[in-house]
Amino acid sequence: MIFFVRHLQKKKLILLTDFTNLCYIFNMFYFEDFNGTKILKSDFIQDVTAYFTTRGEVCFPVSERIITPVQTHSDHIEVVDLKTEYPETDGLILTNSNDTIYLKFADCTPLIFYDPVNKIGAVSHAGWRGTAAKIGVKTVEKMRVNFGTNPNNIITLIGPAIGLCCYEVSEEVRDKLLSTVQNSTDLYKERNVDLKKINARQLEENGVNKIDICPYCTSCCNDLFYSYRKENGTQNRHFAVLQLH
Repeated sequence: MIFFVRHLQKKKLILLTDFTNLCYIFNMFYFEDFNGTKILKSDFIQDVTAYFTTRGEVCFPVSERIITPVQTHSDHIEVVDLKTEYPETDGLILTNSNDTIYLKFADCTPLIFYDPVNKIGAVSHAGWRGTAAKIGVKTVEKMRVNFGTNPNNIITLIGPAIGLCCYEVSEEVRDKLLSTVQNSTDLYKERNVDLKKINARQLEENGVNKIDICPYCTSCCNDLFYSYRKENGTQNRHFAVLQLH
């Protein structure tokens, strides 16, 4: 497993990865003084910068810009450039070490990609709509078209998300999701579906084979993560932060 849990302070946990040239942080519920709702505030950048520079245990060097999109459950993916705003965007591709990208989650599936050959990374937000639209596959395709990425080289992390155990959907949604893969027999149970494994299967069927899936269910582990479904539509979010070195 690439994902591991590191104990920082009392009741404070974080998920990290150990890639060379890549820093990916997925914060967990117990950072009580800073959660994804800060994204709506005008002092967001200052707050994030202060947050990561004052906690040396988890800190990586803060880059010149912290980029966050306006997530709308779309399948729209952007390459980070000189723009500061990314409306209606649920995937960002990062190509330089001057920027950091930040996406927020609460049950939806974080998809994190790293191409060690071209040294580029990406984060995509896959709820059921994004999964049905195959946002992960589209992210990989954009990396291939724009930067020559070979899908076989991509290392993929699928982060904490609501699991098969807790994610019951309508038959219509279930069928939409299952129709996106060739073999779906192990991806559902009655009306429950496994978003993490559906995303993994989509990627595998499109040439991405290095995939690591975080075992946490955000609903079962609501003491660690925010869960939109478990918490009746909470506005709180945990978040993913990606930076290249």
